[in-house]
Amino acid sequence: MRIALIDGEHYPDVVKWALGQLGDVCCAVFLGGTEKIGSLEEVRQKLGIRIYYEPSDYLTALFLALRENPKVEEVVDLSDEPVLNYEDRFRIASLCMLFGVRYRGADFVFTPKPLRKTRKPSIAVIGTGKRIGKTAVSGFVARTLKSIARPVVVTMGRGGPEEPEVIDGEKFEITPNFLLKMVEMGKHAASDHFEDALTSRVTTIGCRRCGGGMAGFSFFDVVDKGVELAESLPHDLIILEGSGATFPAYRADGYITVVGASQRADFIGKYFGPFRIALADIVVVTGSDVVPGERLAGLEGVIQRINPNADIHFTAFRPRPLGEVAGKKLALVMTSHTALSRAGEHLEAMGAEVLHVSGNLSNRPALLEDLKAFQGIDAVAVELKAAAVDVVTRWAVERGIEIVYLDNEPVNIDGKDLRSAVLDLGKRILSKGDGG
Repeated sequence: MRIALIDGEHYPDVVKWALGQLGDVCCAVFLGGTEKIGSLEEVRQKLGIRIYYEPSDYLTALFLALRENPKVEEVVDLSDEPVLNYEDRFRIASLCMLFGVRYRGADFVFTPKPLRKTRKPSIAVIGTGKRIGKTAVSGFVARTLKSIARPVVVTMGRGGPEEPEVIDGEKFEITPNFLLKMVEMGKHAASDHFEDALTSRVTTIGCRRCGGGMAGFSFFDVVDKGVELAESLPHDLIILEGSGATFPAYRADGYITVVGASQRADFIGKYFGPFRIALADIVVVTGSDVVPGERLAGLEGVIQRINPNADIHFTAFRPRPLGEVAGKKLALVMTSHTALSRAGEHLEAMGAEVLHVSGNLSNRPALLEDLKAFQGIDAVAVELKAAAVDVVTRWAVERGIEIVYLDNEPVNIDGKDLRSAVLDLGKRILSKGDGG
């Protein structure tokens, strides 16, 4: 069954002819335009099908059509310039993705992956891009929900294993030597499931994925196997963690969307940004302490227009060392150059002395050069990302230097309480799973 998008820049006879070519059209959405029609009623009489129309708001009309016709599998665009432009069509594509419906035009097709349901309650933590702290937020969510549930995290990293891999962070401590052993076995020991297990002491399942489409679906992944494994474990809540702007093709019971405050605004409000924002119960804006207030206000306006029901939290990351740093001379290694100074200040406020820094954790040649200058230190504080194990950890262990892994914890700068919001979402989802 199809919905057709039509306009007044085509004669009604031509539109009727095109609908006949398509077949199986249940209704149409009128987008506007007046050049070739006398009135909308004339169009209705000529076509003989229901037409949805909202003046100056074609998305509301399409939303109603999709909601009232749940058997629709495809939206076909029979409109043309100037009624719709490229941005309009991306907005329509985002809405179609939200409903799991294919969007097809004269020379394009956007096809969503079918969104499956997990048999256990689930929360998806998804992002609008890479290097915005999504894994840190996911770890925070897992730690927070441990007080009311037994969560298991399913990740889908580009360096993940070919077959789903369980890391039981609840039962054993992940040490530098353990991670080095994983590297020797050919594993990417800084993959997201290792990081989550390390920072949150929860059970994690690592999965592999390759490729990422514009709407956020991967080309290949083994997440289905990972979810099946998660459902076989004695855990009562599954956290589905995305990778970059890609996320598992599951219809979760709740969504937390992570947005970087420094990202381009059009990546949030245009293209397929609205799809990710529209899914959200909670939107976590990270890095909010490094951009001007007017930018945050503008970003808030964009998010509210797309999803007025989303609970928006403006946060900053604070380093949470997973070992003692007080009284130690440190080298600090991170993936972000811009975060170095603030992270260093916080570590020094904890009693450490930061002697050297490097923001080249994701640039191995530059990182190796930086390490040559690390002299007179007691420990290296490093995020568990990129080259943290195969380069930094190996370098430190070979020299008898202590490794202190760093977590990045989101902290509200807007007076709100992200921890309480996550707990409320978790309780709501768990109560539904119990038949509440």
